[in-house]
Amino acid sequence: MAVYDFTRREEPWVVIVPLDDPLLERQLVALEEQGGLVFRLSADELATPEGVFAAFARTLEFPGYFGRNWDAMVDCLDDLHGSWHGGRGVAVVIGDADLLLDAGHLRLFVSVLCQAAARANSAVDSDGEPWDRPAIAQHFAFVSRTASPGDFASRLTGDDLKVGVVGPYVTVLLDE
Repeated sequence: MAVYDFTRREEPWVVIVPLDDPLLERQLVALEEQGGLVFRLSADELATPEGVFAAFARTLEFPGYFGRNWDAMVDCLDDLHGSWHGGRGVAVVIGDADLLLDAGHLRLFVSVLCQAAARANSAVDSDGEPWDRPAIAQHFAFVSRTASPGDFASRLTGDDLKVGVVGPYVTVLLDE
């Protein structure tokens, strides 16, 4: 069984993978073959929270009313169910992730991605009521050139995240 599967609505929501990871490429191809969407960003655009908001808004076509803050980012990522999107699965791949290791917002950024993906992948809201939209597979991959899995895991561990290291991979999901 694979450590992660971008074609399904299952955890982990965020993975850190080594450069040229064959599993990642297979997952992205499988997602696209199912009609899913793959978006690619470079970590050099994401060095500040403002850079994160701008890059995601531009690349994923967030609505004009996007508030450019972490809560608004969760909402917009969860709202990728709109007419432009068509209910398809989504994977966002962030290249050169090593550049974010010392960014003060890395842990919060990953937490926000996990929150958004948990909502997007769920068919019910936090009260157990059905959403008025379909659940979609939504996942995020950070591609590391040189950093060890332990380098990322040590920076992501905290109260709201469950971080695991499986071989060359770091898996991240909400610790609920």
